[in-house]
Amino acid sequence: MSWMFLRDLLSGVNKYSTGIGRIWLVVVFVFRLLVYMVAAEHVWKDEQKEFECNSRQPGCENVCFDNFFPISQVRLWALQLIMVSTPSLLVVLHVAYHEGREKRHRKKLYVSPGTMDGGLWYTYLISLIVKTGFEIGFLVLFYKLYDGFGVPYLMKCDLKPCPNTVDCFISKPTEKTIFIFFLVITSCLCIVLNFTELSFLVFKCFIKCYLQKYAKKLKSSVCECHSLRYVECGGRGAPPLLRNHHSCLAINILPLPEAKLLGDTQGC
Repeated sequence: MSWMFLRDLLSGVNKYSTGIGRIWLVVVFVFRLLVYMVAAEHVWKDEQKEFECNSRQPGCENVCFDNFFPISQVRLWALQLIMVSTPSLLVVLHVAYHEGREKRHRKKLYVSPGTMDGGLWYTYLISLIVKTGFEIGFLVLFYKLYDGFGVPYLMKCDLKPCPNTVDCFISKPTEKTIFIFFLVITSCLCIVLNFTELSFLVFKCFIKCYLQKYAKKLKSSVCECHSLRYVECGGRGAPPLLRNHHSCLAINILPLPEAKLLGDTQGC
């Protein structure tokens, strides 16, 4: 199975990710994707051929194998990797859409399509939530399908066409159990990283909004203070040359003569 597309997809998202997102990417590449490609596929290779039951009844082994493994564990692992990595495509599509609009209009429409702000912030946040949901969903599905995360060496089966209750044996159960627990630990680590990055982005946005409101409030207070100080100095209004275009307070009073204004200013 070729994983080049998935690798290129995740590499493209890397430049728009935060530091925590890059750690998540390393975990997915090294501890999940490479482990799957190098070792896991070989451990589960020919798993149905190595599944044996102490009965020669035709069809008995196939029925028991299908009952215990409705979905191959290694294929479910691969499906989890694909589904968890796919939400990152939203970020790439968002940036590509912005860059495409700028090329069509032949001018700069955005400050920077890759800046973690505005629409990209919401897109990245949604991708984190979807990834976390997939991680939790697959762990629950894995646990429900196989009655836990361990692989037993012996299973009893009494389904037809088996003549009676037969014993079925799974190949390399200890090695498969180790890989499954490794899968569960890395999935939990990715969930923790996603929650951490999600909290970091929300907290950073909250701090940014608070600072912006505080700056506006401080600016308004400074404008009011300057206006009050001018009135206390004896002036009733400012001529157009002395008015600041950033002023947030307007006083509609008749201007005084220049000599009177100059004298008031010097007295202040």
